[in-house]
Amino acid sequence: MEWYHCGRCGSLFRSPPGDADERVCAKCGRDPSLGVEPPDPQQGSRSPQTTTAKTRNDETGESRERHESRRTKRNSIVAKLVIGWTLFMALIVIAVKLVWPESNQNTTRQDDWAGSIKGSAGDEEIVNIDQALPSCAKNLSGFLNASAAEQRAQFVTDPMATATRMAHFQNLNPMPRVDPETLRNTENSLLNLPGHRALESRWETPDGTLLDCVFIKTGDEWLLDWDHFVRYQEYPWALFTAGEGPDEAEFRLLVRQRVIRSGDESIAMDLVFSPSRFGRPRETGQPAVEIIIRRDSSDGRLLTAGFKQRSAGTAPFDSKLKPLEQEDMLRVRVRLRRTIDPEKSDGSRKYELVKVEACHWLNTTDPGVE
Repeated sequence: MEWYHCGRCGSLFRSPPGDADERVCAKCGRDPSLGVEPPDPQQGSRSPQTTTAKTRNDETGESRERHESRRTKRNSIVAKLVIGWTLFMALIVIAVKLVWPESNQNTTRQDDWAGSIKGSAGDEEIVNIDQALPSCAKNLSGFLNASAAEQRAQFVTDPMATATRMAHFQNLNPMPRVDPETLRNTENSLLNLPGHRALESRWETPDGTLLDCVFIKTGDEWLLDWDHFVRYQEYPWALFTAGEGPDEAEFRLLVRQRVIRSGDESIAMDLVFSPSRFGRPRETGQPAVEIIIRRDSSDGRLLTAGFKQRSAGTAPFDSKLKPLEQEDMLRVRVRLRRTIDPEKSDGSRKYELVKVEACHWLNTTDPGVE
């Protein structure tokens, strides 16, 4: 006999061991079991596995969703960083172009040079110009950025001989300030100077200032012909015509012929000499000086040849560029003498043509015409 506990009345009773379905409480006479049956062994073994698998699947799905959400957020952040960095770099490029517009309008830009050279890329002249322009641009920029004659001399031909004249000239003829960063190359042509290779080159600023330059090949460099560039004169024209300074000096001027009112035009040449404005070569300055010479003189023959060359549309040293001055004007380098007119009692001055040195402004002894 074994002791059992009645789940109905709570009393203890003794009963033989055996099938629980036949056991009854000795006190209340009812089934002591409360009706809770033990789980099926097989079902019990399967249920935890099924429940656990489902839970794990649910947890895996939730983890996958959380992982996808985190990856989406990371991708969004990376995309925003890439877009932000791209915009930042674009702003830097735009800022550089605004701060240094030379990259767009600078004197040393290859794009501007290419547009100013006429002909095919296979032409020998085009190739030579393209090779010369970087050196020309560098030396022109260096000259304009410098101020003292000693500094500027390193960018010009024959610097030792030019430096002293340059210092004296700058003291009497202050040159307007030109920012090389604003210059744009417009035209170029090779020149055939005696014993030298030269390049005629024109540069312009947005305000219309035009620099007429000639560069001479010196070794590996193309140096600026300073005399031509500044239209060198031994004494300022305005002071010379006002009666100051030496009575005789050399000048680079423009000259035109006037119509002879009376007499034989085949004998006399009525000439009017005028200065050219720096940076405005199409404009003439004041005052103008009138001088009459004989056409059959050496100077008359040289000027006649120069005017014929000008009328024929050709230029000294095979330049292919159109002259900047007016059609009836001729560039000349001359020596003039100033005297008091003895025929006038008011002390008026008159001028004599001592010599026509050349029919151009270049620093060469060749007159430029035959």
